[in-house]
Amino acid sequence: MTAITLLDGSIGQELVKRSGDRPTPLWSTQVMIEHPDLVRQVHDAYFAAGASVATTNTYAVLRDRLARVDLQDKMGALSNAAITGARAARDAHGSGRVAGAIGPLIASYRPDICPPAAKAAELYAEPVRLMAGRVDLLLLETMASVDQAEGALRAACDQGVPVWLAVTVMDDDGTRLRSGEPLGDLAPVVARHAPDAVLINCTRPEAVAAGLDIIAGFGKPFGAYANGFTRISEGFLQDAPTVDALEQRPDMTPAAYADIAMGWIDQGATILGGCCEVGPDHIAELARRIKEAGHTIV
Repeated sequence: MTAITLLDGSIGQELVKRSGDRPTPLWSTQVMIEHPDLVRQVHDAYFAAGASVATTNTYAVLRDRLARVDLQDKMGALSNAAITGARAARDAHGSGRVAGAIGPLIASYRPDICPPAAKAAELYAEPVRLMAGRVDLLLLETMASVDQAEGALRAACDQGVPVWLAVTVMDDDGTRLRSGEPLGDLAPVVARHAPDAVLINCTRPEAVAAGLDIIAGFGKPFGAYANGFTRISEGFLQDAPTVDALEQRPDMTPAAYADIAMGWIDQGATILGGCCEVGPDHIAELARRIKEAGHTIV
């Protein structure tokens, strides 16, 4: 019936969980430094679950974040390690694509402290350069304002690789970006830069449907990958937070997540997956439901 691209789920949270180490502000980047073998294991698990895309563990491999702990000179090596792990898993699986993840500058969910678009584009040029020739697409994740999306798209588009824009919306109102701006205000930015897909990510699954109705009007392939947090806490919005400040939802089981996500397909979404706290079991259940409904995973 419909060809569905099935993204993987949480990479960072899954790495932190598997390491057993106490989370740090460097999040999964710290795990990659101390347990490099885990990256490949996580990607393997998602491919085995049915995912068709491996997302690199580069969300926080950004110079401004690494500089806080004097690791900015390791940016190239860390990016290489993340890409190598994802590519190796894809090659071993025999099919699939690698998405090069690029997260927000400075902090997630804080567009108020992100550099303006012109400066952000300059800062994003480095991670884009490190990944563009080695991944199948660039995935700009968790962009929380119009200006934040603008800066990332300026750097990523026209680099010879497809670009997917993923934006995060309010947990209680999927029609608004985390900045408070209407989601529809992204339309001119999408029209100007022409990313290859527009997605909603890292918000409550229940908030996604309202947002999909809006991005469906942008004229691009669209979809979503939501998180499994109870909420984005005030503690996580502080400087250099750790994921200890966030709580997993006990009710967001694989079956519960799949129930919601299958509704996104009914709305026309063709790209699905999971974000933080959505793991391999969730993706396996979603893959099963997609096939059961007569769709194909590509």
